[in-house]
Amino acid sequence: MNNTPILETERLILRKFTRDDLAYLFKIYGDTEVNIFLPWFPLKSMEEAEAFFEERYSPLYARPSGYGYAVCLKSDNIPVGYVNVSTDDGHDLGYGLRREFWGRGIIREGAGAVLHQVKKDGMAYVTATHDVNNPRSGGVMKALGMTYKYSYSELWQPKNLMVTFRMYQLNFNGDESETYEGYRNKYKNSFIENIASAAPEKD
Repeated sequence: MNNTPILETERLILRKFTRDDLAYLFKIYGDTEVNIFLPWFPLKSMEEAEAFFEERYSPLYARPSGYGYAVCLKSDNIPVGYVNVSTDDGHDLGYGLRREFWGRGIIREGAGAVLHQVKKDGMAYVTATHDVNNPRSGGVMKALGMTYKYSYSELWQPKNLMVTFRMYQLNFNGDESETYEGYRNKYKNSFIENIASAAPEKD
């Protein structure tokens, strides 16, 4: 695997965050609405943005492999969102986008490029989870070709909220019968929902 190789799409550059991006990272991670369904509290200051960068991204970029992307428009190379894929057993896909860029398919385009890269690097599958109260995120997962597997409830920290998540998975070998059981094994309150087929929502 490579450590966050630069990727390009028709409209986007996907690259590492740098310390020069702290103001833009703050705009992404500091927006209350953007971060309402995420496990951390919105950043409140540039000092918190710097600490977040040093805690979350600096160690990732120091590893021999990792995927922590700033999603930038080609027009200015300024981060407007992020796409991350973990390298632990869950291979969890996560993403976020500044509100003013919603509805343009940016995350779908950026995440698609990242999924192509992790497949190329030999990752067998990726998973992704979303709060049941955030169906927009589930729409992105469907648009990326991911399949719903199961739901589970978790006492989410540090927000200390009981949240029900839906887990989606994409197996790069095309065998949809294979399912990552890590969340189901860790959180015993798991179940299968009857999710009606629906057109993917815009991201």
